[in-house]
Amino acid sequence: MRKAFSVLSLLALSLVLVLAGCTSGSGDGKDLAKGSDKGGEKATKEGKDIVIAVADNFTGMDPHDTNDTLSNSAQKAMLEGLLGFDKDMNVVNVLAEEYTASEDATEFIFKLRENVKFHDGTSFNAEAVKVNFDRLSDPESGLKRHSLFSLIQNIEVLGDYEVKFTLSEPFGAMINTFAHPSAMIHSPKALEEFGKEVARNPVGTGPFKFVEWKPSEGLEVVKNEEYWKEGSPKVDSITFKPVSENGSRIAMLQTGEADFIYPVPTEQADSINGKNGIEVESNPSIIVSYMAMNTMKKPYDDVKVRQALNYAVNKEAFVKVVTNNYASISDSIIAPDVQYYAKQDPYAFDLEKAKSLLKEAGYENGFKATLWGGNSSSTIKAMEFLQQQLAQVNVEVEVVPMEAGTVSDKIWSVQKAEDAEIELYYGGWSPSTGDADWGIRPLVGGADAFPPKSYNISYYDNPEVNASIQAALQTADSDKRAAAYKEAQEIIWKDAPWVNLTTGKTMAGKKNYLDGVYLLPDGSLSVTDIEIK
Repeated sequence: MRKAFSVLSLLALSLVLVLAGCTSGSGDGKDLAKGSDKGGEKATKEGKDIVIAVADNFTGMDPHDTNDTLSNSAQKAMLEGLLGFDKDMNVVNVLAEEYTASEDATEFIFKLRENVKFHDGTSFNAEAVKVNFDRLSDPESGLKRHSLFSLIQNIEVLGDYEVKFTLSEPFGAMINTFAHPSAMIHSPKALEEFGKEVARNPVGTGPFKFVEWKPSEGLEVVKNEEYWKEGSPKVDSITFKPVSENGSRIAMLQTGEADFIYPVPTEQADSINGKNGIEVESNPSIIVSYMAMNTMKKPYDDVKVRQALNYAVNKEAFVKVVTNNYASISDSIIAPDVQYYAKQDPYAFDLEKAKSLLKEAGYENGFKATLWGGNSSSTIKAMEFLQQQLAQVNVEVEVVPMEAGTVSDKIWSVQKAEDAEIELYYGGWSPSTGDADWGIRPLVGGADAFPPKSYNISYYDNPEVNASIQAALQTADSDKRAAAYKEAQEIIWKDAPWVNLTTGKTMAGKKNYLDGVYLLPDGSLSVTDIEIK
């Protein structure tokens, strides 16, 4: 028999989510005065068509089959889930009006919002929910987000607007997982009509309707006149434009060609804030940056080499040079504001230690390496910094920037681990559930997390870590989960599948006539309530 989810468990989840929106415990990083606080001029705007410039191309419009926060941000303009996150990453109802969960966190029942329609006129109901989550939980689906929902064993339609999920085992973070952007819901009619091509033809219930997406040119959405939330949306259209070059994004904001841009390059944040009607917003994030090493390839299969590269990179200089102090040094593989974070001792900058470890591993004379990453200005700057740092220990690095689609094909879509070409990769991760599970399991959770099923591009597989992750998954007891994730973080830190770098800040710039648009701590964008003041 279903039981009410314990109040204690709900309080624990809520507390952690509130904390997830608080300031990083490190206390590092800079604060900005808002443009208006600096006495900046008030910008004006004609019409209600908004342009948002972003740093990369979107990889797809199917939230079930994309793995980047940027694409999720655009998808959220058009599609919605049962639950979502507010500005501080507290879980909030969206298409669900209420939910209950069993005390052992294996059964979840949602009562749905009525009188909601998809953009194609299809009614939103329990059957639509079942169709979407049957798709996500199908192990044969090949969807990039399947691993988030692999514990769903059964979905039962209890009524037109009531649906029940049963998990194969207890999972205390499931409510957070339902709030993840990947749980957004397609029109069942669109899934049937378009199949895999739904990634280019999104149909949801959101405030904006899809018009056109050209990967290299941008995405256009228009106001959903029949949106269920009274009074929204308040603008006529949004055009998202990929602009990888930092200076170009800044210029677009200054001239009014763009109304909102992100990220703002940290080196220009101070100089543009308060000028030309621009406000720069910077807040603590749960985004970690790192350089992953393929632990199945030589020389990265030797833990001494991996630790040596950690000692060889000056993290304080990285924070200063690459982020202009808009970040703090990572002291775990997850950020301090993620649930069940456990602090570790950062690897000190010690070139002699690094050289000694390389000598012990048989690489006294160094080696050549290839470093992959995105092609934005900031990413290239970071990769070139790492190139310079590793040269000090005779590791000759070739930097290879790639556009987002190429990265997705060459890294995330590899079918067999032994076929992976990747050596080093610079990137970041934002656990958009706010929970340690999604900060650890998909990235370093053993063979089950290897691409294409998940994102373990270090191909890191430690049985002790895998056991800790499983122990955390199989209980809803918060203390037991904390102990299991603490052990996992300690082991992973010593094994060093990554050169751990920073926990960053969100960086966005906007014209000061805009309101209601913001970045969440996970770096995702919310435009649902965007308006021109």
